[in-house]
Amino acid sequence: MTALDASADESGQTGVYVEEVIVAEAAVAGPLAGNPAILGLPTFIAGSVALGLELVGVVPAGTVGAALPIILATTAAGLFLAAIWAAALGQTAVASVFGIFAGFWLSYAVLVLGLVHNWFAITASAAVGTQELFLSTWLIIIVMLTLATLRLPSAFTAVFALVDLALVLLLIATSNGSAGLVKFAGYVVLVFAVVGIYLFFDAASQATGGKALPLGRPVLKG
Repeated sequence: MTALDASADESGQTGVYVEEVIVAEAAVAGPLAGNPAILGLPTFIAGSVALGLELVGVVPAGTVGAALPIILATTAAGLFLAAIWAAALGQTAVASVFGIFAGFWLSYAVLVLGLVHNWFAITASAAVGTQELFLSTWLIIIVMLTLATLRLPSAFTAVFALVDLALVLLLIATSNGSAGLVKFAGYVVLVFAVVGIYLFFDAASQATGGKALPLGRPVLKG
C-alpha cells in the first residue's frame, strides 16, 4: 500500500508539473504580447508622408486621390489592427490613439472618394462646406485627444499638436481657397511624420533588445 501511495503521489505531482509546463508554454507562445506601436507607427508614418507630399505639390495639382492607395491599404488598415492588438493587451490609451487615427484616415479616404465619385449626392457648391465640416470635426477630436493625453511623454504630445496645427491650416486654407496654406500644412504633416519616425525607432529599439530612446517629460505629471 505504501508503494502504491508513493506511486500515486509521484503520478499526481508529475501531472501537476506537466500542467504547469503547458500553461507556461502557452503564456510564452500566446499572441497577447509585444508592442502594437511597432505596427501602428510605420503605417501612420506611411500615410502621413504620402499626404504631406501630395499637399506640398509633389503630384500635379488636382490629383486629390494620389495618397489614397497608401492611406486605405496601409494606414487605415494597419492602425485598426494595431488598435485591436493594443485592446487585446489591455493597453486602453494606446488602443484609443490608434483607433482614433484609424478612423481619421479611413474617413478622409471616404470623403475624397465620395466627393470625386459623388457617392453622397453632395453638390459642387456644398463641397467646400463638406470639407470644412470634416476638418472641424476632426480638429475637435484631435485637440480633445491632445489634451487628454498630456500625461504621455512629450514626443507624443508633439505629434498630436502638429496634427492639430495641420488641421487648423487646412481648415483656413479650405475656407479661403489658399494654395499657400495648403502647402504649409503639407510641410507640417511631414514634420509630424518625422517625429513619428523617431517614436518608431524607440519602439523598434526596445523590440530588438535595445534601450528606450528619450521621449521627453510629460506635460502633466501624476
